[in-house]
Amino acid sequence: MAEMKLIAVLLIPLLCLIVPLTQAVNFHYCDKQADYDVFVQGVEINPHPVIRSQLATFTVNAYTGEAISGGKLVIDIKYFGVHIHQETHELCGETSCPVSAGSFVISHTEALPAFTPPGSYQLIMKVIDGENQKQMTCFSFEFRVKVGSSMEDS
Repeated sequence: MAEMKLIAVLLIPLLCLIVPLTQAVNFHYCDKQADYDVFVQGVEINPHPVIRSQLATFTVNAYTGEAISGGKLVIDIKYFGVHIHQETHELCGETSCPVSAGSFVISHTEALPAFTPPGSYQLIMKVIDGENQKQMTCFSFEFRVKVGSSMEDS
């Protein structure tokens, strides 16, 4: 019995290091009254907090009732409420196209520049239809950026 307790005491810190650094985050639709064609089911960030100069992946689990042949993914970043960056990507570069009706995943990976200040950020993501430029969804979520490795305290 004492051996089992010793093993448990030794394994708990090890498991804390092995636990995935992916974290689901809360998201909010830009317009709560809008009738979006794409519904967000969840958002995950890996690692979280994001470490500047290292790759970070933002994964969005979504659902659509109709097939999507293509479009744009527009990403706006705010730092302390101030717009600091915007980028646009082809939707088909962030998910497999055409997107069939049902569940699908949007995955965006990038490394933030070394000069990115640590702190709290807001990411606003819009999916724009390629055929008629209709906004299919718009949502936002918060994330943190830190300096250093993912094994350090933030």
